[in-house]
Amino acid sequence: MAVYAIGDIQGCYRPLRQLLDALHFDPARDELWLTGDLVNRGPDSVEVLRFLCSLGSAVHSVLGNHDLHLLAISEGYAQQRRSDTLSRVLKADDRDHLLHWLRHRPLIYSDNRIGWLLVHAGIYPFWTGDEALTYAKELESMLRGDHYRRFLKKMYGERPATWTPSLTSWERLRFITNALTRMRYLDHSGALCLTEKAAPGSQPNTLIPWYSFPNRKRVEEKIVFGHWASLGLQQLDRVMAIDSGCVWNGRLTAVQLDAPSPLLTAVDCLC
Repeated sequence: MAVYAIGDIQGCYRPLRQLLDALHFDPARDELWLTGDLVNRGPDSVEVLRFLCSLGSAVHSVLGNHDLHLLAISEGYAQQRRSDTLSRVLKADDRDHLLHWLRHRPLIYSDNRIGWLLVHAGIYPFWTGDEALTYAKELESMLRGDHYRRFLKKMYGERPATWTPSLTSWERLRFITNALTRMRYLDHSGALCLTEKAAPGSQPNTLIPWYSFPNRKRVEEKIVFGHWASLGLQQLDRVMAIDSGCVWNGRLTAVQLDAPSPLLTAVDCLC
């Protein structure tokens, strides 16, 4: 058995299949951890979703911001942007099955056996791992429940930018969503800055990458995440970034998490 984590696929079906062939991935034996953003920008989102659905329990994928965007569009609460490539999913005969599968993905996945935690964007520095899992479950409960459409209608927005446990209702769920699926930088007070996407070192000096925030609360597991293509492949202290920008003519990267030292495999984008 091997546990492979793969960065943001974003509709790049051919590189995904090429990477899995290079890994000799066997769904009867191995596990596939995916950092989210399975869809959008690339040409083959519907093929990606169909293939991953077919792998059953071998796949553990978290939700990314593009996945949530697809769900909002499908319910009429957002419009496709010029750069979106989601029409084939929305017109597919099996769209309801694919969207139901996507809506039931978690926001965080962890496994104590190997000591890793999977999330799309990161863990808010003022949260412990257990707190992050608790807040993620609040959002998962809403997405999987009868009132998920109400959440998708209220999901968009950048406020509140700062967390307090007393947040309630849509503001609370919106912050949890933004922290787990959109976060890159925070200001020195701990407020999310969701507009800055550049690589660390080029940002204004008022902003700090979430994983470098001073006195960040400890998360017992090591964290593997995607979302940040300009950051690229980075192995830091107990944190690994694996979005290597496949959809931007970069590479699709896999890391074997259960190896004594993480083993990396990557393929060039063929979208």
